[in-house]
Amino acid sequence: MMLTACASVVACTRPLPPWPVTERGKPLAAWDSSRVGRAPVVAQRVTAERLVRAREEPHNWLTYYGAYDGQRHSALDQVTRANVAALRPAWVFQFSPVGLTPAPQAYSLETAPIVVDGVMYATGFEGYVWALDAATGTLLWQYQHSIPIDIALCCGNVNRGAAVANGLVYVATLNGQLIALDAETGRLRWQVPFADVRAGESATAAPLVVKGLVLVGASGGVYGTRGHLDAFDARTGRRARRRYTVPRPGEPGGETWGGDSWARGGGATWITGTYDPELDLVYWGTGNPGPLFDGTVRPGANLYTSSVIALDPDDGAIRWHYQWTPHDVWDYDGTNENILFELGGRKLLAHFDRNGHLFVLDRTNGALVRVQRFGRVTWGTIDSTGRVMPSRVPTTEGIDICPGPAGAKEWPHATWSPRTRWLYVPTIEDGCAHYRRGPTRFREGLAYFGGEADARAFPPRGAVKAYDPATGRLMWEWRSPYPVVASLLSTAGDLIVVGEADGHVNALDARTGERLWRSNTGNGIHGNPVSYRVGDRQYIAVPNGWGGWIDGYAPQLFGAKRGTAMHVFALP
Repeated sequence: MMLTACASVVACTRPLPPWPVTERGKPLAAWDSSRVGRAPVVAQRVTAERLVRAREEPHNWLTYYGAYDGQRHSALDQVTRANVAALRPAWVFQFSPVGLTPAPQAYSLETAPIVVDGVMYATGFEGYVWALDAATGTLLWQYQHSIPIDIALCCGNVNRGAAVANGLVYVATLNGQLIALDAETGRLRWQVPFADVRAGESATAAPLVVKGLVLVGASGGVYGTRGHLDAFDARTGRRARRRYTVPRPGEPGGETWGGDSWARGGGATWITGTYDPELDLVYWGTGNPGPLFDGTVRPGANLYTSSVIALDPDDGAIRWHYQWTPHDVWDYDGTNENILFELGGRKLLAHFDRNGHLFVLDRTNGALVRVQRFGRVTWGTIDSTGRVMPSRVPTTEGIDICPGPAGAKEWPHATWSPRTRWLYVPTIEDGCAHYRRGPTRFREGLAYFGGEADARAFPPRGAVKAYDPATGRLMWEWRSPYPVVASLLSTAGDLIVVGEADGHVNALDARTGERLWRSNTGNGIHGNPVSYRVGDRQYIAVPNGWGGWIDGYAPQLFGAKRGTAMHVFALP
């Protein structure tokens, strides 16, 4: 036995034969660098003035919501209620990452494609950005920003889109960098940090270009960070300012925090804002306070969390605010879109909050016009004056509360149709949770929950609901067996486009809610459909890729299949 062992050792020390090297290792990013191409020079003509007039270019989709107003409405009318049944796939762009991925269980394609004169700019998880031929889906160029695999994320390896202006494509990366890419080649022009990944901040929202500035928000409220909205010079990347959403002691609103709780106060700005050029006001939603479920360590209303803040884009000053959920202990946030529209001669703002209420405000001053429930609510009531009266809060013993932390509506966006003058909202129906308040201890870079909320015992369904904001009347409701967690698109063809969690994309009659067309994309939809025209053909693009914070908004679908594709439809 001993001789055999020694012989083995000797054998193992002999030099190996000089076999030829057949493949040399190289970083994964090198594979992507070989796919650099060139796009038409169209983005150089996207100016600040052109963005203001985006509604005059229905063939394009120039900003995250299509225009500054957040309406997610297309004025194209080639596809109508009469002919939508003939809608067919025009092209599909598929993608799958190579190598290790941060939070692989939570990646999702949530982008809102930007379309400029026949070129589509889209973002993906894992730091990917693509330029595509909008008529054929041909890849024009691809860029990847390397993402550290060990960063803290809330709540998913996702990205919701880019902004395009001045010949540049602006993207906020998962690890808190604002990057500017050459829109023609996809090459990096500049890069600046704006979020602290060590503290638990990340970034998933599409930037917004306003008056020569790039406005960008960060995630991280569940890690006890202090929310902020940053502004950078759109041409150089030089930082212009930072607006914190949680005030220090002595600042307006500082009295709504106890002790030093403001320093860990949350208020993240993780959904893109809207802008009224006439009033020159930016409207941006803010997220939950920290810790999430234990309000005993932060007495007071906790401004400006779970709110909308109206900002002066020139200096970042808060001109007015409205708090949807004072002293939020349910993780309802307030980041959902703020839709700007006119009705009855008034400039209004509509907001479907996760707390289950539709708010309509006068956007000139923040005055409440109307508030009403649009989902199942047991946490409390809000009267016609806006007074909030909680009735169920997390306890140490545990309590069932509706809605759960995903809300009666998660982040995917509602739409406004100027044709019907109605609002349409994707909802999570009966998505309740068992809340429990627990010990609270802050440690930088770790989750700052102060308890838990478990939604697994309450598998929800979903719906699309149409509301008349002039009266608050529910006009119609279309139901889905799963929560509807994809943004809606309205069109001048009187259609509402909605994706479902099981992969179906539907076209509904905007006036009746009747389903007129359906197609199976093969994978759950959690992104932002858009419509555009190239030549004389209207297209409807639907990002497809199930994922994100599934255990919060659709726990029954956590094990559903995953994929990533851009499905684009058109008439024959």
